[in-house]
Amino acid sequence: MTATTSTTGRAAPPARTAGSRAAAVAYRYGLLGVLAAMLVLFSFLRPAFATYPNALVVLQSVAVVGIVALGVTVSMTTGGFDLSAGACVGAVVMVTALTMVRFNLTGATAVVAGLLTGLLVAAVNVLLTVVAKVPDLVATLGTLFLFQGLALIVTGGQSVAPGMTVDGAPAPGRYTEGFAWLGGGTIASVPVPVVVFALLAAAVYVLLNHTRWGRALYAIGGNPEAARLAGIRVARYRALAYAVSGVCAAVAGILLSARLGRGDVGAGDPYLLQSVAAALIGFAVLGANRPNALGTVVGALFIGVMINGLTMLNAPYYAQTFVQGALLVGALVTSYTLRRIR
Repeated sequence: MTATTSTTGRAAPPARTAGSRAAAVAYRYGLLGVLAAMLVLFSFLRPAFATYPNALVVLQSVAVVGIVALGVTVSMTTGGFDLSAGACVGAVVMVTALTMVRFNLTGATAVVAGLLTGLLVAAVNVLLTVVAKVPDLVATLGTLFLFQGLALIVTGGQSVAPGMTVDGAPAPGRYTEGFAWLGGGTIASVPVPVVVFALLAAAVYVLLNHTRWGRALYAIGGNPEAARLAGIRVARYRALAYAVSGVCAAVAGILLSARLGRGDVGAGDPYLLQSVAAALIGFAVLGANRPNALGTVVGALFIGVMINGLTMLNAPYYAQTFVQGALLVGALVTSYTLRRIR
């Protein structure tokens, strides 16, 4: 059998097989299909799942994770990886609690102190990765331990709560009402953390997809040397990526502190793995195969829906961790293996 040729004399491309077409569909829409199936299944098994109040619960539960994940996503666009995000969240929780409870300062001062803490973490990451040329994973892992330990040293390894004893006397301050509103207040019946998450997601989406800064970040992640030869200031943009990640982690820490009403030791520890999982799951959304804001939001919702649904089904907590891992593995297979098949 002879190969079919086109009018130009070149061999025509082979017809796509049914398997390749199925792989292409799964690659682009598979994760969204699984999310839709989860929504239908949980709604069928627990009708209370498909209610507006529960939807707000899911959104509020993923708001902090999603905000941290957006920062991690920006750091990943340059080929980096911010492992210090969870430690930054924990440090900000402790700093804001100390500012109000121990030093009796205002909630606005606590917000400023929290944001400065996030920028301090980002500055250390920039010094290690951009200036000292330490690999990102190693550098941010060091920053993780550094700020985890620093938060414990500053607080003496104890949680910070209103009424705690300081030098033999009750702490003079407390959480202000305005600061607490950031964690428990609503805007048009929507929790404040959800509104903040939506605004930051829109801002990161615009940054990455509709600005020259976003194009430069992706170019650096694709080939930093080619980006440098094209005139892009690689060091400056990598510093920008870590600054955005630090600010996002700081905002998440402020919201978490306001919701908890105290500074718990290790409050930020669970958010690193969940935020990284959300960002990596986002690779498989609509076949993006790269860090992107929309995919990260879907990844965070994916995790939130799964945890909320399993909780309503009274599944044990350790099963939730296993399912999260299975979903992450499935998303990575979709993003990488099916891409090659396609």
